[in-house]
Amino acid sequence: MIADTPKAPYYAVIFTSTRTADDQGYADMSTRMVELAQQQPGYLGHESARDGIGITVSYWQSLEDIRNWKMNAAHLLAQQYGKQKWYSTYKVRICKVEREYGS
Repeated sequence: MIADTPKAPYYAVIFTSTRTADDQGYADMSTRMVELAQQQPGYLGHESARDGIGITVSYWQSLEDIRNWKMNAAHLLAQQYGKQKWYSTYKVRICKVEREYGS
């Protein structure tokens, strides 16, 4: 689904990754992180796709909200597992959404 975001400006965190062959625990952790992110102050929504390269974009009200999510204890644990076993490469980009349009 396409996230129903508010009128710009707001912020986007773009997480791009390639996976390792290790799937143990990944699906459960991924589901848990979505559920937890949805409970965080400033969370606006997310979109995700995977076809070789995975891309997840989460939307936030402020840079402070993004920093707080990055430092969430459960999210820190997921980041550690991701670096150690689930992702062969990844990149995080943080952007300010200035404008949006569509139908």
